[in-house]
Amino acid sequence: MADIREEIKKRILVLDGAMGTMIQQYKFTEEDYRGEQFKDWHVSVKGNNDMLSITQPTAIKEIHAKYFEAGADIAETNTFSSTTIAMADYEMEDYVYQLNYESAKIAKEVANEFTAKEPHKPRFVAGSIGPTNRTLSMSPDVNDPGYRAVTFDELRIAYKQQTEALLDGGCDVLLVETVFDTLNAKAALFAIEEVKEERGIDVPIMLSGTITDASGRTLSGQTAEAFLISVSHIPLLSVGLNCALGADALVPHLEAISSNTQYGVSAHPNAGLPNAFGEYDETPEQMASQIQGYLDKNLINIIGGCCGTTPAHIKAIADIAAKAEPRKVAEQLCTK
Repeated sequence: MADIREEIKKRILVLDGAMGTMIQQYKFTEEDYRGEQFKDWHVSVKGNNDMLSITQPTAIKEIHAKYFEAGADIAETNTFSSTTIAMADYEMEDYVYQLNYESAKIAKEVANEFTAKEPHKPRFVAGSIGPTNRTLSMSPDVNDPGYRAVTFDELRIAYKQQTEALLDGGCDVLLVETVFDTLNAKAALFAIEEVKEERGIDVPIMLSGTITDASGRTLSGQTAEAFLISVSHIPLLSVGLNCALGADALVPHLEAISSNTQYGVSAHPNAGLPNAFGEYDETPEQMASQIQGYLDKNLINIIGGCCGTTPAHIKAIADIAAKAEPRKVAEQLCTK
């Protein structure tokens, strides 16, 4: 069975694109979101994309397949908000295990189908672990700077539950992504290390932060280099950046990370910045031409797309990534 730690040494790996962008194309109604299992649910659930892994599994399978057909090596599970903390918005905390397990299982089934067809290009599943809608580093109450809406322990417990279900469903790697608060990420990493120790396993971990604006800092105030330093005590498959900015704007921050780590480096930027309607206008060709700059500078080991990206974007990116040399990673960090 292929190991992603070996594959990352051979070539630049391609991550898939946006799940939400693809789901929007289905124009699901409230009833579609509810499906059979949740048809009498007591609150509105339209927009809870993660639950579609339970209620519309065929659509989620189709999306994974389209990205693999476009050239993706890694599919992210449809679990960005599948923690008890984020699911509290829909009062669906009790379904978190099912959400993560089913999402991982679906992605793994599709990955296995493509690996069987193309054994020379094994496909992997990354368990998507989002930042939740709470932050440990800042108070949500301007009148009480010391107040926190969540504790480190509450986050750790929520992330541990998510991690266990993602692994049970068959994930090959765990992706802690869109990190706007490094303390939240540390709770996730702590939880993953706990599960690894309890199960006696060594699952690879990808970590991806997000630079929130032109200041070049995360929401909790760190530069890309500071973010890297504060998480480098954990053995990681890769560390990188996603979301918030387009490909061009990420270059200086990726340079800061790439020149200061022996881990793999990942990037999955947005298709530019959103327009007045919240949509993304950057074409696959425009995005690929910007990402060519990453390849020319030998900055990355894993490349994909975030908000606004589609299979067409991923195909354009995969085509140029196939011709490029991967950035060298430390031998000892990529072995079990």
